[in-house]
Amino acid sequence: MRWNGQELDVEQQGTLPGLARLSNLVRSVRTPEFAGLTFHEVLAKSALNRVPGQSYVPFGWTINPYRGCSHACVYCFARPTHQYLDLDPGDDFDRQLIVKVNVADVLRRELARPSWRHDPVALGTNTDPYQRAEGRYALMPGIIEALAGSGTPFSVLTKGTLLRRDLPLLKSASEHVPVDLAMSIAVYDDELQRSIEPGTPSTTARLACVTAVREAGFDCTVFLMPILPYLTDTRAHLDDALGRVKAAGATSVVFSALHLRGSVKPWFFDWLSREHPELVPKYRAMFPGAAAYAPKEYRTWLAARLSPLLRAHRLDRGREDVVTGGVRSRVADRSSPPPALEGAAPAMLF
Repeated sequence: MRWNGQELDVEQQGTLPGLARLSNLVRSVRTPEFAGLTFHEVLAKSALNRVPGQSYVPFGWTINPYRGCSHACVYCFARPTHQYLDLDPGDDFDRQLIVKVNVADVLRRELARPSWRHDPVALGTNTDPYQRAEGRYALMPGIIEALAGSGTPFSVLTKGTLLRRDLPLLKSASEHVPVDLAMSIAVYDDELQRSIEPGTPSTTARLACVTAVREAGFDCTVFLMPILPYLTDTRAHLDDALGRVKAAGATSVVFSALHLRGSVKPWFFDWLSREHPELVPKYRAMFPGAAAYAPKEYRTWLAARLSPLLRAHRLDRGREDVVTGGVRSRVADRSSPPPALEGAAPAMLF
């Protein structure tokens, strides 16, 4: 069902309270082909997000054409961003999606400012730019064209195989600016993947996308993260994962252990209690109280387990951007900051 003829600054019947207060809300849309999802179309006031960093990397830039994500990954660190609009970080994050329908036009204006320094821009560091909504709204082609046309290097991290649609455009963009691509593929057990990432393409489909990226002439990093204690951290699982990643043609791998920050933790534990109740005591011990990160000892153990497997499969260890949490742009290597600490979480982006 569509709600048409709606105006700005008008509270819409059926719109959730936090969204109804937005002056830039255009309309809310439901369609049969996206059953269970509601798209809240807004007019963005800005496209580029400046993310504060550490002293040696003062800031980074990101673009988030969507807020919320139908990939519905139980562990997603970005869930708390929905609370800003009085939406819950659980089911609302998966189903109530904010769409910045004018993001490409706003971006072109921002990139044309004399003050723009053409710093690298990261996409996919908060919610996925190639989630299912992109099939309806097609915001990424305009974003890619704006960045390339302005001489701005950029990177894309995604779980969405819709990336393949834009490979010709990305290839054309790479003739003008550096373009870095990465696929996020955390789980290599099909049953577990469907349970904990119910809205994502299958692992096999994402590995096929890695191959397509390589065939298009790009390097492709795989983000093997988060690694789930007692579920995906066995040597057998990791060895199989890296073997499949290598066979797909990936050039490097970035990994880190699960972290559970803020309101992500109760959502994750609800899932764990339903699907793997036997692991709840172990996870409570690993993430006590407000603790967000797996213990340092576990992260050290995990790195020691993975390092020889990476060597055995002749895969390089990739570098995560320490500010945005996305794939590190080649342009950023000019400053060569220290590598991120193992298990560090990406920035929370709004």
